[in-house]
Amino acid sequence: MPRSREILPIVVSLVLFLILEGAGFIMLRKSSSLQGMWVSRVTHHFMAGVWGANQQVGRYFSLKKENDRLAADNHELLSRLQACQKALSDLASEQRVQELQKSHDFSYLPASIVKISRNRQHNYFIIDKGSDDGVDARSAIITRHGAVGIVDAVHRHYAYVLSFQNAEVSVSARLGSEGAMGPLVWDGHSADGALLKEIPLHFKFEKGDTVYTSGFSSVFPPDIPLGVTGDSRIVNGAMHEIKVTLFQDFTALRYVTVVENLGREEIGLLENE
Repeated sequence: MPRSREILPIVVSLVLFLILEGAGFIMLRKSSSLQGMWVSRVTHHFMAGVWGANQQVGRYFSLKKENDRLAADNHELLSRLQACQKALSDLASEQRVQELQKSHDFSYLPASIVKISRNRQHNYFIIDKGSDDGVDARSAIITRHGAVGIVDAVHRHYAYVLSFQNAEVSVSARLGSEGAMGPLVWDGHSADGALLKEIPLHFKFEKGDTVYTSGFSSVFPPDIPLGVTGDSRIVNGAMHEIKVTLFQDFTALRYVTVVENLGREEIGLLENE
């Protein structure tokens, strides 16, 4: 009780002080136009600071929503790009299987990575899309910078993806727009390094040539830029093995696109026959 009696006068004094300060500002503002302008400027400056702080807090809490929107926009742009590339390409093959591989449709689904492993020989990541979203095993995972993995297992809301930085994963790749094709694999140690293998010796190439997905697989769409060529060596006296610097920075991997080959089953049936 004595402590409450000590605090009460302090509270009353503080409230009275604030009331008097407010009254003083009002009287100062009304006393002359110059003083009123000065008080208005101070008030507006204070309100602008409060509004700016509220805006910064709002932006911070809306970052996830903004990132999801950007991922959806990237997915839409990628879909349009693939549609244009398909419409412009005229690479029909003499065999029905190759024709399907060049002309079949793909579906695209944006996704986010919820868990990822690095610094192993068998790296993986998990995405927030699963069978309920239409994801199937053997679906391709890409970004606008390249091919990054293949779906290995699917649950209702999540999918387990073998990263390109995995010793078990290879991508059918092509040198330039019409060059030789071979398997592209991770070099096993660097974040942006890969090896393009089994390129016959008679094919010519130069450092800095772009490497693309070939389209001759039932997983990845054709003509996705993957990286650029570097040094090479001859293996077993018959084939080039070419170092490739990837466009995709795997240390910054967060948003991806799931690509489903709608003609994969038909291609598989033809191959089995």
